[in-house]
Amino acid sequence: MSRQSISFTKPNDAWLKEMVSNQEYSSKSELVNDLIRQARKQQVQIDWLNRKLEKAEQSGFTNLRKEEILKESKSRMSG
Repeated sequence: MSRQSISFTKPNDAWLKEMVSNQEYSSKSELVNDLIRQARKQQVQIDWLNRKLEKAEQSGFTNLRKEEILKESKSRMSG
């Protein structure tokens, strides 16, 4: 595992310490890694949506109803 030295603003450091003291995480490192995992997952979802939007813009029309499009989008966003 790679070690890094990073600095936090006072409010962010206080929040990190609070999360650890509430025993939601065992350390600041665990919390920061979890936040990064969440951000990476979110970026994958954003990239997927952007590709779908670009493809839709290029294709013009769809035979799917709006309910079907929404259902598929929600399914992909939830994991």
